[in-house]
Amino acid sequence: MTPERRAIAMDIRAKGRRLEGYAATFDNPASIGGRFTETIARGAFAATLRSRGDILALVDHDPGRVLARTRSGTLRLAEDTRGLSFDLDVPDTTAGRDVLALAERGDLGGMSFGFTAIDEHRDGDRRELRAVDLHEVSVVLAWPAYDGTIIQARASEAPAPFRRYAERTLKLWELTR
Repeated sequence: MTPERRAIAMDIRAKGRRLEGYAATFDNPASIGGRFTETIARGAFAATLRSRGDILALVDHDPGRVLARTRSGTLRLAEDTRGLSFDLDVPDTTAGRDVLALAERGDLGGMSFGFTAIDEHRDGDRRELRAVDLHEVSVVLAWPAYDGTIIQARASEAPAPFRRYAERTLKLWELTR
């Protein structure tokens, strides 16, 4: 089976040399290539997370730009009521520095994930992912497929104008939910 990729615009926070946020959100419809609408069911990542396999954090799905991985403990993933959360230690590499700089400025496009569908339900032009085999999560520099949330970066020592911008962005996002 060919692995699939999905991306979402989402909340990414820069905390020193760490990024955290959501790589996927539940019950958030996305138009996939104009062919169908897809949602992710709660629990879709549970089996993968229990298996303790090695999942990578990449930049734009590029295996040449590894940011972190679960095997080394530099990538931590969990499912909660909102979706698939991630927390990763950003490496001091060109890719890591670039991603961190873009996150701090609020310029990232979102997050994405590469997977193989294990259990899905189709109904006409609707698809629900009920269980997936997760291969990787990726920082997306441009356009994600899922755009149900907002990207923002919050550094622990952000300048006052940035904090005000981030707070306004978060308030606007909360009002649109």
